[in-house]
Amino acid sequence: MSLPLIALFLAAFAFGTAEFVIAGVLPEVATGLNVTIPVAGYLVTGYAIGIAIGGPLLAVVTKKISRKSLILALGTAFTFGQFLCALAPTFEWLMAARVIVSVAHGTYFGIAAVVAVSLVPKDKRGFAVALILSGLTVSNILGVPGGTAIGNAFGWRATFWAVGALGLIATLIIAVALPRTAGAAATSGSFRREFKALARQQIITSLLIVILVMIGQYSLFTYIAPLLREVTGLDANMIPWILLLYGVGSTIGVFIGGRLADWKLMPSLIIILGLQAVAFTALYLVSPYPIAMAVTVVLWGGVNFAFGSPVQSRILAWAADAPNLASSLIPSGFNVGIAIGAILGASALENHLGYRTLPLIGAAALILAVTVAVLSYWMELRSTPQTPQPAA
Repeated sequence: MSLPLIALFLAAFAFGTAEFVIAGVLPEVATGLNVTIPVAGYLVTGYAIGIAIGGPLLAVVTKKISRKSLILALGTAFTFGQFLCALAPTFEWLMAARVIVSVAHGTYFGIAAVVAVSLVPKDKRGFAVALILSGLTVSNILGVPGGTAIGNAFGWRATFWAVGALGLIATLIIAVALPRTAGAAATSGSFRREFKALARQQIITSLLIVILVMIGQYSLFTYIAPLLREVTGLDANMIPWILLLYGVGSTIGVFIGGRLADWKLMPSLIIILGLQAVAFTALYLVSPYPIAMAVTVVLWGGVNFAFGSPVQSRILAWAADAPNLASSLIPSGFNVGIAIGAILGASALENHLGYRTLPLIGAAALILAVTVAVLSYWMELRSTPQTPQPAA
């Protein structure tokens, strides 16, 4: 494993911690800023919208800039934004600061995927994408439980200070480790070709799958801490350990998904999506039982993140000749789904349906995702087109 890939992984770890740690300290943030938990949940929605809209726009505007220079600028913006979060006196301030971070986040993950696959042979692209995604999963193992524990011990503001320091360290390592010419081919090509590539059905359906999966995941994950407290009956100090288990399952899943993407991409993706639907159903059934819930959370984390490498590898393969806009839409798709999922979860809670009903939203969304994947694969097999070649 090369040092440049490790550097990209470290930055992904920092960004992932920033996005996901809010779930672990959501009740404390709500109390500290004098808002309800469902209202605090909109911090997840705002972050997701910032990624979905700001990420692609910034990626297009910065298309001609050196990939390394842009990644360093994004790391600097990330660090500054985290410090603003730590100082936030009001809910509105915190929302604005997280939006700043989210735009950098959305642009980074689009660029990182393109740079990562440019550093490895074609038969290792799934693994390279998996390594970037593992930054997100390891953030669930170390960053989110650690940030949650810091928030429980020293207050939620200390969590943001710690994440800001993490971002600064990651940015400095990238400055040293990443080659200056990494991903240089992605700065060539026309804007017209970038938009034309989006019309390919493989890209459209893959983005739709991403959105559906994240709707399911974040209608539940946004409110995982209060669900574990109120339905499963766990003490607040146990929440970081459950999130740790989720992260362990996620990390195992993301590397399995990466290997499957390099083997049988679409059949693997369809199976993974089906297993996700099963996992959501299981969460609904076992949520009142602590031990069964803990085991199911591990499995849920694994199948949640196993789908990422196959679906991203598919998008990058079908946009190889115009990667910038398509790759930036990957995190956008993720976060459109996250935003919708958080809103659906909040709506369910505000209508007094209870935390236990949230996994059912996930099961329904994943059934739709399986349907889209099967239809897309059937269309692809019927037309048998060749994937485009990368731009010179």
